[in-house]
Amino acid sequence: MSGSNPVRLGILSTARINELILPAARACEHVEVTAVASRDPARAQQCAAAHGIERALGSYDELLEDQDLDAVYIPLPNSLHVGWSERALASRKHVLCEKPLARTASEAQRAFEMAGRHGLILAEAFMYRHHPQTELIRTLLDAGTIGPLRLIRASQSFPIETADDVRLFRELEGGALMDVGCYCVHFARFIAGEPERVFGEQQLNEDGIDLLFSGTMRFAGGVLAQFDAGIDVPKRDFLELVGAEATLEVHDPWLAGDGEEPAILIHRGGETERVETERVDAYQLELEDFALAVQGEREPLLGREDAVAQAAAVEALYASADAGRAVRLATV
Repeated sequence: MSGSNPVRLGILSTARINELILPAARACEHVEVTAVASRDPARAQQCAAAHGIERALGSYDELLEDQDLDAVYIPLPNSLHVGWSERALASRKHVLCEKPLARTASEAQRAFEMAGRHGLILAEAFMYRHHPQTELIRTLLDAGTIGPLRLIRASQSFPIETADDVRLFRELEGGALMDVGCYCVHFARFIAGEPERVFGEQQLNEDGIDLLFSGTMRFAGGVLAQFDAGIDVPKRDFLELVGAEATLEVHDPWLAGDGEEPAILIHRGGETERVETERVDAYQLELEDFALAVQGEREPLLGREDAVAQAAAVEALYASADAGRAVRLATV
């Protein structure tokens, strides 16, 4: 398609994350949200009216059949990500799928194979990777700011407050690792490469969903990553990179400025240096990246290799927690 025209995007459901995606889309000149679908027509109409969306559709299939759409954003429950991504791709729509795309590497691989066959873009929506703060962290590491990296520590948690939340059900592939721990895993991979071995521990609810997940990952060169993720504990967002000479610390690493002014703290010899970072909308940058890929201007930041490797790491962590032993990852 021509890069001069905005990508016409349809949203597959009225999920709460739309409250973040839709303002970002309005601010992105490369995207125009023209349709939203829900299994409840009234909810689709309410969402469309609230956000100035042209068309409200009463089923997901109706949205995929809409010939006026170029692409689809999928914020459905985790268990539906791969299936509806594949259906959208089969309908010749490019797909931006909310993280996590898949729980297993084979599922992620299958979805990308379909995208490749049809010549379409499929991207996994890890919005934090598009924030300049994330790239700045790696720049600081590459510059030797903290010396050789030894340890990555990350956490993300929040309390789910309603018993019917989709993230509390096994058949919907909920759980702490899939919902928030995936950020910790993804960041560690971004910094240290692919893990060689992982070990996971989890606390389960009655439905077999991990309410709390703790993991350790070993990377080449002896770099270790430790993380914890929870959906029944207080809100926590923290990132620490420990080097041989100093420590880099980031609060709110995933939204980068949801609270106080975003910054990276470098602790060295009892002193702290504060490196200011921009307060920008990572969702807007994510949509811009996706749209430019759809328009053929560039490759998406997060493509097939990253998504398959991410799913492989998550799959191995769950396998480790279930078996009670470390799991070595094969080369993806």
